[in-house]
Amino acid sequence: MIKVKRIYDAPLKDDGYRILVDRLWPRGLKKENAVIDLWLKEIAPTTALRKWFNHEPGKWQEFKNRYFEELATNNFVGDVLKIYNNYPIVTLLFAAHDQNYNHALVLKSFLEKEIG
Repeated sequence: MIKVKRIYDAPLKDDGYRILVDRLWPRGLKKENAVIDLWLKEIAPTTALRKWFNHEPGKWQEFKNRYFEELATNNFVGDVLKIYNNYPIVTLLFAAHDQNYNHALVLKSFLEKEIG
């Protein structure tokens, strides 16, 4: 199972393996206080794509398409799939305020397609 959750939400035992998937470290969160197993910033959208999207809902479908294209050639996708094979639950953590339009949701969708 792959879950998506804000890094600022309280960690739960049923989060499983927790991966921070943001390119930038979350504001206001000290690294020593972060409950994560891995920070995989390389799997986040490129800076150019992130800035273009700017969390604008009107750009959502195009953002998803572009990010899928990036993920199709991202070598770190394999790392997440290996983790998924070793843990029954993987939680993708993100820092964005918007819980409906963020890259972690797109990443989850991409990974689920890869898993089949």
